[in-house]
Amino acid sequence: MKDWEDATAYALTLPDVVMEKWWGTPCPKINGKGFMSPGREQGSFGLMVTSPEKEILFETDPETFWQTAHYANYPMLLVRYGTDSRERIELYIQRAWWDRAKKPQRIAAGMAERP
Repeated sequence: MKDWEDATAYALTLPDVVMEKWWGTPCPKINGKGFMSPGREQGSFGLMVTSPEKEILFETDPETFWQTAHYANYPMLLVRYGTDSRERIELYIQRAWWDRAKKPQRIAAGMAERP
């Protein structure tokens, strides 16, 4: 992802995603639940992930996935712009969407199982 606009453009390709305010800022949401935000750190965006995924991502790709103390006890991490991990970032955006989508939305999207 090259910037916030690129990241949100990808998120908006997923079914039923809309841009609505979350923490006072327009963010991608599904069913009223946000799953990405511009982040508090310049050059990165926040992405909702499970706690076990956070640890795996920090260990396997620290150039892309990181956190500050602000995110340490929350199921969100920071994703740096401009890395070579676009496909992996897209996968985790899909997973964040899937975790908040309702079953009929998942099935309609052809994602009966978590990506």
